[in-house]
Amino acid sequence: MRAMKKIRVPEGAEASGGVSRRGVITGLMAGLATLPVAGHAQAAPKAPSPKAPVAGPSSSPVLSAARSGHGVGAPRGSDIAITAGRTREGRFGVMFKKLPAFAPDDDLLADLAQQMVDRTPPLADVSLSNDGFDNPDIPAGYAYLGQFIDHDMTLDKTPMPQQEMDPRGLTNFDTPFFELGSVYGRGPDADPQLYDPADPRRMRLGQNLDGFPDLPRNADGTAIIGDHRNDENLIVAQFHLTFLQLHNKFIDAGKTFEQAQQLTRWHYQWLIVHDFLPHIVGQALVDSMLRPRRGGPTGVDCRFYKPGNPTRPMMPIEYSVAAYRFGHSMIRAEYEMHDAVTIPFFGNPSNDLRGSRPLPTIARADWNYFFDVPGMSVPDDRNMTRLIDTKLALPLDELPPTVVQHVDGAILSLAHRNLLRGKRLGLPAGQDVARAMGVAPIPNDRLGLTDPRWNGRAPLWFYVLKEAELLGGRTLGPVGGRIIAEVVLGVLSLDRTSVLNAPTGWAPERTPFACGDFLEMAGALENMPVGNEDEGAEDEGAEDELEVEVEELHVEGDAEAELEPAG
Repeated sequence: MRAMKKIRVPEGAEASGGVSRRGVITGLMAGLATLPVAGHAQAAPKAPSPKAPVAGPSSSPVLSAARSGHGVGAPRGSDIAITAGRTREGRFGVMFKKLPAFAPDDDLLADLAQQMVDRTPPLADVSLSNDGFDNPDIPAGYAYLGQFIDHDMTLDKTPMPQQEMDPRGLTNFDTPFFELGSVYGRGPDADPQLYDPADPRRMRLGQNLDGFPDLPRNADGTAIIGDHRNDENLIVAQFHLTFLQLHNKFIDAGKTFEQAQQLTRWHYQWLIVHDFLPHIVGQALVDSMLRPRRGGPTGVDCRFYKPGNPTRPMMPIEYSVAAYRFGHSMIRAEYEMHDAVTIPFFGNPSNDLRGSRPLPTIARADWNYFFDVPGMSVPDDRNMTRLIDTKLALPLDELPPTVVQHVDGAILSLAHRNLLRGKRLGLPAGQDVARAMGVAPIPNDRLGLTDPRWNGRAPLWFYVLKEAELLGGRTLGPVGGRIIAEVVLGVLSLDRTSVLNAPTGWAPERTPFACGDFLEMAGALENMPVGNEDEGAEDEGAEDELEVEVEELHVEGDAEAELEPAG
């Protein structure tokens, strides 16, 4: 095992609700011995027996969420196949309307969920990752770009009176267009809290207690943004901040509000088409679906996603409840936020990556640890996503109380929740979808589902992940990839104001243009953390700094057992 790095953090470098200098050092060292599991620090109640009875989607407490967070809440109208039938479309709909719902026994789903847990505890340093789950092709930032995209698409801006009249979402008052509703809300007049009161053309920005850029926040620490889900964790919160900064950069360059908004949206949509999707589904599939026209809009070849109302297209449950949840398998148990500072995804609430609080200075992101950044060399311990496969990181097996209410009967495993929700919302089986797409279905014996009660079929979410895994896990496979590409590109093509429909064609001034270029353009690479020093500390304060050098770690005897995965 390689020698650990020198940790040098100024004395007293703490942020409200954040992580103390001493706490990080203690956490990194003690973590090697105790290997905390998400949620345990709060003495949360244990999950019930996986065979506990489960009620329906609208009333059951087992799938209740604390704040309806990413991958946890059931968006309004997603149960349309059950409440209104498989041919009906509203906010959601069914892509393969003729396919039957797949409803395996609940205990089969519970057992499968437990098989989908990678028992490796969070690491003290990302460079120690050698279990073969890292995806060498996808830096970790793309999982959070994917989360931001999902939130943008599923944000429900339907006015409350209409929501109350249509609680099942059978009427589509909104659109899933990629228009940055979480950034702009309903505009400066309707949502003035999102804008700079001194200049409503500009987005409102905030600072953390050390004066570094942060989202604007209320007195309780929650962010003042158009979608609270983008404040769920400190990575996506900082990514959201870059959109505010980019808009303001365009204003500083002399653009009108409308021009700055359009340019911010188009650069974002360009990333979706030319950077995110190629990483997730493969460049070949994206290229095969795009139909560029010289000097005009770009067409899209959609064979299966054909919403009945193209002006307010529905979101297929096959996409939102199954295929797009591929991102859950990409989440790491820990992230190196900058040199020598590794923080667990879930752990002690004051020392993990949960958001809804001012950004702790020590958790500021060095984006070179999350994306390829122009002009910067690749760090030797960059965070990579996990492979797209059927193994989820250990912290996702016991979601904390801030994500899921720990009430009697609550299901805390994200895999279990996903599988149950797919059944409750009427998803078809993976093999049935493959046949409908003209793809040779993968038999259950190759999927590892040997219990005869599966009847030769598999849950669609599991099928999509296993399909990718069998192909190496670096991108989605033909079923999952096609569903994702069709819906994302299809929605973009139906939005008459999107980058694909620019009347004379459009591209960024500099191409190729990827996430690193976007971050540079937004100014997010300025004053990034250097090493793990507090940039606000002056040299004369060196006497207050603590320097800790950790020699090469040797584990011998009984201590070695403490490093073994639990369970």
